[in-house]
Amino acid sequence: MDMQTSFLDRLFESGLLIDTGVDGLYGRSGQFEDVIAAFERLIDAFGGGDGAEAMRFPPGMNRAIFEKSGYMKSFPQLAGTVHSFCGSELDHMSLLQCMEVGDDWTKGQEPTDIVLTPAACYPLYPTIAKRGRLPAKGGLFDLQSYCFRHEPSKDPARQQLFRMREYVCMGTEQHVTDFRQSWMDRGVKMMEAVGLDVTIDVANDPFFGRAGKMLVNNQRDQNLKFELLIPITSSANPTACMSFNYHQDSFGIKWGLNLEDGSVAHTACVGFGLERIALALFHHHGLDVAEWPAKVRKALWG
Repeated sequence: MDMQTSFLDRLFESGLLIDTGVDGLYGRSGQFEDVIAAFERLIDAFGGGDGAEAMRFPPGMNRAIFEKSGYMKSFPQLAGTVHSFCGSELDHMSLLQCMEVGDDWTKGQEPTDIVLTPAACYPLYPTIAKRGRLPAKGGLFDLQSYCFRHEPSKDPARQQLFRMREYVCMGTEQHVTDFRQSWMDRGVKMMEAVGLDVTIDVANDPFFGRAGKMLVNNQRDQNLKFELLIPITSSANPTACMSFNYHQDSFGIKWGLNLEDGSVAHTACVGFGLERIALALFHHHGLDVAEWPAKVRKALWG
């Protein structure tokens, strides 16, 4: 925790991150954003030739789609909903009186049809399902979105609102597992290009509750999730900066994703935690971009 707080304090002092008074919710400086933009161009350099269809969804998604996704069964502790005031003028007066005396003014808020997007790919699956059957070659999609996960922390690499860039592949089991392996290889090369030492290891999601333990074991035993790890605030517990996920046919069944021959599509995705990668670069190369190694600067800015 001391290392996390120390790095966070340095980021605040340098102005790279801006303190909002809420753990895990930060403003970013122009220089921080420039590093993220440069790294996204590097992602494009490695993946742009694959012909992915680009889509950009907002950081909020349809609540009914969210409910159907089953996210609340596995990660209720991370979810965020959007509530709004829907009352009368009298209710408004009561709300203002609550605020004036320091009482809980949020108790009158009602849920809207929007929830905060937990992962960039969640709105994609129903969108593609509406189109009908996928072509025989499957589908490849390029996504980027702000995402929300309710896990406040002093660790600057564990933010509550963060950006995720993803490539999502839909097709046969062989097609999507080959896609995942190719991006595991690319991920290592990308990080080598920007001077970061990484390891890739089998991983699991933070499934909730007693039933979650079985899901964790199943995910690890079948090697469904790998993570690319980089030390940021801890060498003993490096941070996952990329993930490589094979969903089998679970999303295909849930959303009705079928290939041209009628078979259920398998899906896989690779995700880049953009803030985490930027933080890894600042941690390893220093807080002044002008002093970064020439090789790293060339890889990012040419």
